[in-house]
Amino acid sequence: MNVAVIADTHMPRGQRRLPAPCLDRLRAADAILHAGDVTAASVLAEREARGPPVQGVHGNMDDAAVRDRLPATLVVELGGQRIGMTHDAGPRAGREERLVQRFPGCSAVVYGHTHEPQVARVEETWILNPGSPTERRRSPSHTMLVLELEKGAIRPELIELS
Repeated sequence: MNVAVIADTHMPRGQRRLPAPCLDRLRAADAILHAGDVTAASVLAEREARGPPVQGVHGNMDDAAVRDRLPATLVVELGGQRIGMTHDAGPRAGREERLVQRFPGCSAVVYGHTHEPQVARVEETWILNPGSPTERRRSPSHTMLVLELEKGAIRPELIELS
């Protein structure tokens, strides 16, 4: 199973759009995970209408309609794997250990908020932040993640979009 992971898209804002390589990966995926800060419910509805299925959590910048539709935390089961999701993983110090404790039994935990990509392993759990495809802030490039899932394994790949 191929899963596209994005966060912190912050749309609509000005002429901001998802980069073409990001859209290509989203279309090719079996599922999409969004780790918060979609911002507007209309953007979420548009993404859902184009498929594939979208699962996600709300972030601190999401409007009330997004907050009503998406939970603050979520555990999804895809490709035989349990994946925990949250937007704001808290302070940098101790973040990875906190996430592992917050989502026991998950093979991976996806978070957003920082706009800084992360692919790290803590014991048996992947700690993953896709960065942002639209607003890189302190990161050197716009990014997203692709996860290849199969029973017993997750293979994350950070994709640089710019």
